[in-house]
Amino acid sequence: MRNGFGFKDLVMLALLLAVAVSVWLSMVQRDRQWELLQRVDARMAELEQRMQQLRVAPVLAAPAASAKAAPAARDESWARPGVKVEWQSEVALASDPAAQPGFAEGGEFTEIFEAQPAKLVPYISTDVYGTRVIESVCEGLISLDPKTLKMHGQLAGAWQVDPDGLWLRVQLRPEACFSDGSPVTAEDVRWTFKDFVLNPLIEAERSRSLMDNITDVKVIGERTVEFTFSKALFTNTLNAMGNPILSKRFYTQFEPSQINQATGVLFGSGPYALARCPKGPGDLAGQWTPGNDVVLVRNDRYWGPKSPLASRRFKSIKDDLARLVAFRNGEGSMVLPTSPQFNKIAKEEPDFAKRAFMMKWINMRCGYSFIAWQCGPRPNGKTPPFGDMRVRRAMTMLLDRERMIRDIWDGIGIVSKGPMNPESPGSNPAVKPLPFDPDGAKSLLAEAGWKDRDGDGTIENEKGEKFRFEYTYATGGEISEKLARFVKDSYAKAGIEVFTRPVDWSRYQDLLKTRDFDAITMGWSANSPESDPRQIFHSDSVKEGGDNFIQWKSAKVDDLIEQGRRTMDEATRMLVWQQFEAAIAEEQPYTFVRVAPWLRFVSRDFGNVITYRSGLQPEEFFRVGGGVVPTPAN
Repeated sequence: MRNGFGFKDLVMLALLLAVAVSVWLSMVQRDRQWELLQRVDARMAELEQRMQQLRVAPVLAAPAASAKAAPAARDESWARPGVKVEWQSEVALASDPAAQPGFAEGGEFTEIFEAQPAKLVPYISTDVYGTRVIESVCEGLISLDPKTLKMHGQLAGAWQVDPDGLWLRVQLRPEACFSDGSPVTAEDVRWTFKDFVLNPLIEAERSRSLMDNITDVKVIGERTVEFTFSKALFTNTLNAMGNPILSKRFYTQFEPSQINQATGVLFGSGPYALARCPKGPGDLAGQWTPGNDVVLVRNDRYWGPKSPLASRRFKSIKDDLARLVAFRNGEGSMVLPTSPQFNKIAKEEPDFAKRAFMMKWINMRCGYSFIAWQCGPRPNGKTPPFGDMRVRRAMTMLLDRERMIRDIWDGIGIVSKGPMNPESPGSNPAVKPLPFDPDGAKSLLAEAGWKDRDGDGTIENEKGEKFRFEYTYATGGEISEKLARFVKDSYAKAGIEVFTRPVDWSRYQDLLKTRDFDAITMGWSANSPESDPRQIFHSDSVKEGGDNFIQWKSAKVDDLIEQGRRTMDEATRMLVWQQFEAAIAEEQPYTFVRVAPWLRFVSRDFGNVITYRSGLQPEEFFRVGGGVVPTPAN
């Protein structure tokens, strides 16, 4: 049988060779494509890194003239005709971390709190520690420039203010979005005010007391919202634009009762996000709870300049010495030292400054400490003796506050005379702190009916009831204990019995809301250059758990507060606030104890640590790399 190689075999061989060549060429081409893709990926990574640095770099560093220059084609179709549009420059950091020696991305910054936040829920959390966390997660329509304290558009890219002060129209930035990537819309703004803050089922009494003048919030367009006010007040713009804007989509997943009871439902559009935030009502078991560190992670979807830090941690250590020890051991990046600690280290440890920035400065947030006197009934129906102005004045005059500052705070601070920052033009130069005057105080107490009628050393009223009260203070430090002892000893010399009541800071919010105290010590600090005193001292703020938790009422002070709020001219308004401060000084609803500068220790492992008029800006910090030692903070 013949086995020959025919024409068909030749065709088949040719086809096989063609297929083999085709496969080989395809493999070569794929190798080339893979090499090309690798080069593209590397180039994209390089570009991403450069873009990241550009996003961090401060646009505000550009000349002021170019920042104010209006682009040629700005769309003002959203605006009311005939009213000036106030366009805002891009959002930027006040200082460029990427321009500093040793700049690097990543790392965690740990701040050591003096007490535990009670809640991390916007508008419901009321303590300073919760507020500090919320400010890094949620944003308002405006922010304050840390250098000038002037308002600057944050979520708002532009706005119009009614010349008569009765409306405000805001245009949102198109790039603004929440941490899940969803856009910030006018409906989110409307819902935040109308359906969350002003919802009586939500326990946001403090914020409602400040927003009583907002009569309507209306959606004009997808990114345009308009506020209407019942009357022209100097606070209208700040109250409308300075508060956190919440995501309607996220928060409507929860019932009001769930929001009120939550401890860690925090979601926003800011540079950080809460690491343990529930994704919905079925996930509340996973929320942050007191007793755990608060951890924020960088929001990589943030629409503004991203922070170099990968995360921020907040841990709470109540004891003063334990906080300092933890900082020395590297368990924290920043701590608030007590005044004696600051002075002692400054005098005795010259090498400490090589490892940490030692900061002491006056800023917008420097507040005042005080003892608040309960003027209304407690839940048990009993009313302390502090409803009488003569008694309150006597309580202040029995305390040697100069000595308190010298002995308790190691001389750091000045005696407070009232609620106005001493550097503010609203501070009345004619008002001086009440003097330490035990004899004058005893005369006032006798005039009010309090005398030692039975010779036992304790003063009584006409009914024979002894003057005794409960002094409430937060646990957790040597300063608090020293202050409590000083108060008790000072009043004992005047025949007044003091029962000290130490409680955990986490319980303060409930005590204030229920008015369950006789006297309580705490402090107020500001979050804006000029605060509205209505929240604290107006009689309307007594109701619904407002911040007039001492239930003190003064028609004169109410009138001055309303007059000041309605005065749009700043210079004239400052004169009203001076009258207000004089009235407060006369009535002494608080014993104003001390105004103090900020004290901070910050590890030199971090750079771009700058002291601003607004405080500190941790979103500008970076963990130093490459063995570089950052220059001292200015």
